[in-house]
Amino acid sequence: MTTPLTLPTPTAVEQVHYAVAERPQTDYQFNFWSVFGWTLLTFGIYSFYVFYQLIRRSRDHNRRRATLLGAATEVAWDRAVKQEKAERLRPTFNQVSGEVERLRAMEKDFRDPALWTLLSVIGGGVVWAIGAILLDHDLVRHERNERAAEAGLTSVFAELGLTLPAPAPATKQPHNYVGRVIVTIVTLGLYSFWWLADVMREGNDNYTADYAWEDALNAALPTSPE
Repeated sequence: MTTPLTLPTPTAVEQVHYAVAERPQTDYQFNFWSVFGWTLLTFGIYSFYVFYQLIRRSRDHNRRRATLLGAATEVAWDRAVKQEKAERLRPTFNQVSGEVERLRAMEKDFRDPALWTLLSVIGGGVVWAIGAILLDHDLVRHERNERAAEAGLTSVFAELGLTLPAPAPATKQPHNYVGRVIVTIVTLGLYSFWWLADVMREGNDNYTADYAWEDALNAALPTSPE
């Protein structure tokens, strides 16, 4: 009988590196005019692929960021213990851990892209509007929690001798959902293209705003054990 192969558990530093490397798979970037053109050429069929990617990237990006920020917290805690600063910094660590847990809690929301796409095939524009509202609500929560965690980690790492760029501020505000639904109905659906462009652009902007902080942390952490 052969012994099952046991893969080593990635260290916290390795998890940070993996999470940064995973960006091309999780942080899908939309181009509205490309989407608009393909939707017209395929008589609307391409729109289901777009809906799938909107749900998927929101879920996967949130999962990636929770992993990265959680691993970064573990790295910082280990350094704080070694420098005998852990107890003094514990309140900040507790705050950061709370924000990361809120990001992880979002993974339990019903955001399966395949099921949502199937629902959109059945329910049409009504399901699309519900999806757009949920995506916007998710982005507001996600940005608030991730940026608060980044701010806390930036402060902690500075105390530990590692300077990181200030995280982008959390500026995302929820859409006026009732107003957007009414305008979409009044314009016989035409406004939905503007709404779609906003959902795409705001997701794109949120993801790319993370990269400077992530890249600085990724570059500062050793690729081999300290």
